[in-house]
Amino acid sequence: MYPRPIPEESPRARLFYMAGVALVLLLWLLPLCAVMLTSIKSTEEIMAGAYWTWPQRFSLIDNYTAVFTQTAMARFFLNSLIITVPSVILVLILSTLTGFVLARYRFPGNWLVFALFVGGNFLPAQIMMIPVRDLMVSLGLYDTFWALIIFHTAFQTGFATLFMRNFISALPDELFQAARAEGASPAQTLIHVVAPLMRPALAALAILTFTFVWNDYFWAVVLTQSDTVKPVTAGLNNLRGEWTSAWNIVAAATIVVAIPPVTMFFLMQRHFIAGLTMGAVKG
Repeated sequence: MYPRPIPEESPRARLFYMAGVALVLLLWLLPLCAVMLTSIKSTEEIMAGAYWTWPQRFSLIDNYTAVFTQTAMARFFLNSLIITVPSVILVLILSTLTGFVLARYRFPGNWLVFALFVGGNFLPAQIMMIPVRDLMVSLGLYDTFWALIIFHTAFQTGFATLFMRNFISALPDELFQAARAEGASPAQTLIHVVAPLMRPALAALAILTFTFVWNDYFWAVVLTQSDTVKPVTAGLNNLRGEWTSAWNIVAAATIVVAIPPVTMFFLMQRHFIAGLTMGAVKG
């Protein structure tokens, strides 16, 4: 009749668990440590193949300065911001509107529309490569910022709609009944009742979408060609030379590219965790 208490694990089981966690963490951090170590080494050490040794001469300032003075990473960085920020804003707006309608209004085909939004997330990117590229070429948008903005907005809205629908469905019905009793229209209900309660979900979704779009490499290569449009992920490939590569500069550029999403996560960590726990449990 009553649930039994969960028995405490034995000291040996806890020891094995902690050892497993430490091993996985070490394996996960090892490549990152290698990149960070490479980013502060001199070119002479890299050419000598000293990848895992402690730097004999620190070139941290020289390498990170060279990322912006000797390469076009500053332009690629700006391109990523031009692509990512509008994509995130559009995804948040569209997913909020569609999630609100699908969560609070029952109409014929509701589940079909919802299934179409969710089903798009299961399509492999390779299947859509040629149709999406041909579509952008026919629209005259190939090799432009709008090609990546439109695609990322369309592709990310499916997952975002699933997330927002679940979050709005978890809100108490009494809030919406009170809004209707006061004569609020659906738009007023969304703006004045739902939106203030959605800050954790919006923060979590903004971080996820920003990370997905910022780190995208596949579509950056498929839909762009010139350096004036390429984002940082595709621009990193330009740092590789035909015969030799300055891997210390490449490693420093990689660390610089990773800073924006990491910074955004830590600044909004509290809202991110709250949004995930509140919006991902109701079906």
